Amino acid sequence: MPTAREALLRSALAALAERPWSAIRMVDVASGAGVSRQTLYNEFGGKDGLARALMRRETDRYLRGVERLLGERAAAADRLVAVAEWTVGEARARPLLRALLTGCWGEWFPAPPAVRETTAASGVPAQRRADAGPPGTADLVALVRDRSAAALRQDQREPGQRDPGRRDQARHDQGRRDPDQRDHGQRAYARDELLYRCELAVRLALAHLIAPGAESVGPLVRTAVTAPLRVPPRAPLSAPSPRAGAR
Repeated sequence: MPTAREALLRSALAALAERPWSAIRMVDVASGAGVSRQTLYNEFGGKDGLARALMRRETDRYLRGVERLLGERAAAADRLVAVAEWTVGEARARPLLRALLTGCWGEWFPAPPAVRETTAASGVPAQRRADAGPPGTADLVALVRDRSAAALRQDQREPGQRDPGRRDQARHDQGRRDPDQRDHGQRAYARDELLYRCELAVRLALAHLIAPGAESVGPLVRTAVTAPLRVPPRAPLSAPSPRAGAR
């Protein structure tokens, strides 16, 4: 049986599917959840708090889905393709997730304002986390990229398979460093290449979401994450976010 908080969030999402946020009344959300309006205010503090909680719920649900796909026993490219295709499908079906991933808010559900510094912190732990705000679009990209790279680093290479990062690095290595330095440079190169390819997969998914193509995003992602790099990646496309790191 869902908690009162979960029932309220479900009620709010159901109402949002039928009418814009400005037309949704707190009393209707409470009634749909079968609880009192006071319970709703106790949980969320107000309508803006409820909106932030909805955003946090959608973000958490999305990231759990990403981790589930990354945890499957499949080749690295297959998992990145699965995450990209699932991201596009989920965002198309869930407008709030689409807004979180693209930063494209609208009148139907405008981005709720941040909590004012003078506002007292909520007594509900889950609401304090929601009031801190969900990751921004760039933060979400960095989160999915970093979690993808962390999951794929766990893989053991198949016998005889060469890492394209090591191969390309060898072309640029002039042999002037000692073996320890060379090995360290190769590891750094492989790390940067993995981050680069993981971010390409995420950004291709978001591009496909905003400007859909005739085909699935899968083939584009597979090419991006398997084709040899012509130049060595110097850094991921997005810098690590201090905000994202704590989420």
